[in-house]
Amino acid sequence: MNSTTDSKKKQLDLHLPKHFTLILVIAIILLIVSIVSSLMLGARVVSYQELMDGLFYTNQDSYGANVVRKRISRTVFSLCCGVALGIAGVLMQAVTRNPLADPSILGVNTGATLFVVIGITLFNITTAGEYIWLALIGASITAVFVFGIGSMGRGGATPIKLLLAGAATSAALSSLVTAIIIPSAYAQDQFRFWQVGSVGSGNWDSIKIFLPFLIVGLLIAFISAPALNALALGDDVATSLGVRPGILRAFAIIAGVVLCGAATALAGPIGFIGLLATHAMRFVIGPDLRFLIPMSALAGAIILTFSDVVGRLIASPGELEVGILTAFIGAPILIILAKKSKVRSL
Repeated sequence: MNSTTDSKKKQLDLHLPKHFTLILVIAIILLIVSIVSSLMLGARVVSYQELMDGLFYTNQDSYGANVVRKRISRTVFSLCCGVALGIAGVLMQAVTRNPLADPSILGVNTGATLFVVIGITLFNITTAGEYIWLALIGASITAVFVFGIGSMGRGGATPIKLLLAGAATSAALSSLVTAIIIPSAYAQDQFRFWQVGSVGSGNWDSIKIFLPFLIVGLLIAFISAPALNALALGDDVATSLGVRPGILRAFAIIAGVVLCGAATALAGPIGFIGLLATHAMRFVIGPDLRFLIPMSALAGAIILTFSDVVGRLIASPGELEVGILTAFIGAPILIILAKKSKVRSL
């Protein structure tokens, strides 16, 4: 038993994944390109000089410079949401040991949506500060319910049971959302712009509300990463290494719910970011969560920001909401992953 434990411990030793430095440099370059694209491209394409004026010369009051300044908050908000959803996807997959797990697939997004709809319909809420608390409550209750249902019966919480529980819960909650908003024209009007998922409404007030939740989720995720690596080796091995699986799962789920719920409240239910970001990074750097968590955060920010730019360009002078684009891209990828993985545990 000691030799087995020692061999497992060696798997947890810190060493850089192959080509990690190169991949990190490429990711940072893509992040910079996505930020510059978000600031320059859209219904009004700005020049390099206008970009510099908008960023560094406050005395410049040209139309292009003002467009750039207006886009800064949207870009920062997009980056924050991408980071949150990317890390939430990693945590959901690590806790469930399911490569197909994602906040949108497990029903967490839908739970947040339901409570926001209830707030709009019954309590006439209109502010981001009110949205965020209702979304967190809805996401938390849904997460507990899905994991409770998925843990019932023989074998406990298996990947396939959690996936089915999430899909069934999401379908049921979506029906409730529809039933609640149909009788209210006001609720339909408020909800229809929010439900597709968009970072277009992002402003500095939204970012200030979002940042505390993002920081809390990030801290829990980074602190939990080594223990989650041990958990991937199995509960028995994790326990022998001093990890308490139940407490660890609870903290990881809390972090995932906080990140996903806050992003959903402010940007709407944007799906598949966690799935796309996590699998892209796992493919190139491997499964070590100490590296996968920060790299998935980078990937999530890149994917969401680029998707927002593409949505602005293909529907110019209007825009196509980012939630539509991520669903369009993510759905076929989910089918491919499901076909290849056959819902195996991580």
